[in-house]
Amino acid sequence: MTTATPSGAAITVVPANRASWEDLRVVFGSRGDPARCQCQYFKTTPAQWRALRVDERADRLREQTGCGHPRTAATSGLVAYLDGEPAGWCAVEPRPVYVHLLGSRVVWAARNEDPADDGVWAVTCFVTRTGFRRRGVAAALAVAAVGFARERGARAIEGYPMITHAGREITWGELYVGSRSMFADAGFTEVSRPTRRRVVMRIDF
Repeated sequence: MTTATPSGAAITVVPANRASWEDLRVVFGSRGDPARCQCQYFKTTPAQWRALRVDERADRLREQTGCGHPRTAATSGLVAYLDGEPAGWCAVEPRPVYVHLLGSRVVWAARNEDPADDGVWAVTCFVTRTGFRRRGVAAALAVAAVGFARERGARAIEGYPMITHAGREITWGELYVGSRSMFADAGFTEVSRPTRRRVVMRIDF
């Protein structure tokens, strides 16, 4: 999927297995929360996550994405390019693979659903490369995640973004789940508001 930003720059989003591992490494960088986490927080229990070294987390991410292997049947997310430069990542898979979500108040408060239902997919995390933020990269990834999940047989897709307010600054680290407005722009509808700062946004196909 390719979209144009207001400035005329082109954002292209591809399944991660069609991107190179080197490109994904550039997106995650060598410092900060993405480099430390390697998008493993939601895929493990808290105890498992703490026990893994950063290089072990990176090995897991490389195996999960299948980067550089376009013929593989599955991958764990999407990679965005801004005018050909690797710029962003989002994690999107069937909800049950995110074992950390099983005990999440944000996900399950006031909801009665089967946690093992793999027909429901989840968008759990966004990473935008330093120097490429506020240019529509995460928004393009959110839109692309919808089509990605639908094409792979999802019955629904949801995310767990933050509520943001104009003029009130939120650090980038907190926004790794995305913003409510970004999900709304991608066609998601709010289905629950479990905390003052977080909502569940969803599309049923």
